[in-house]
Amino acid sequence: MTNTEHIGIAVKSLDVSIPLFEKLLNTTCYKTEVVTSENVNTAFFKMGETKIELLESMVQDGVISKFIEKKGEGLHHIAFEVADIKSEMERLKKEGFILLNEEPKKGADNKLVCFVHPKSSNGVLVELCQTIR
Repeated sequence: MTNTEHIGIAVKSLDVSIPLFEKLLNTTCYKTEVVTSENVNTAFFKMGETKIELLESMVQDGVISKFIEKKGEGLHHIAFEVADIKSEMERLKKEGFILLNEEPKKGADNKLVCFVHPKSSNGVLVELCQTIR
């Protein structure tokens, strides 16, 4: 893992949360994107080398909606940049971590992604990200 790529925050509404985070972070949202594979709308902010990603569910029974129902709005996951996502997935599996997907899938911001189950990482949902080249 090379660096913290982004921090994901679950929100009920991007319309409400984008202006809030623009004020909080004193910067503008530089990108919004729909990620149909995850049924989310996303918004990104750049903070130095790290990004903040807001996640809004597109569907009532989506992962983000369920997360907010259970825990409320807030920190959803932390993502780490990796050079080779497939080899990192293999390494983590050999170390006993549970992966939520067997193959990397296309995520937001031109990334291949894989999630590590929070049960195997002290309750933290971890995302691996590799830039698609």
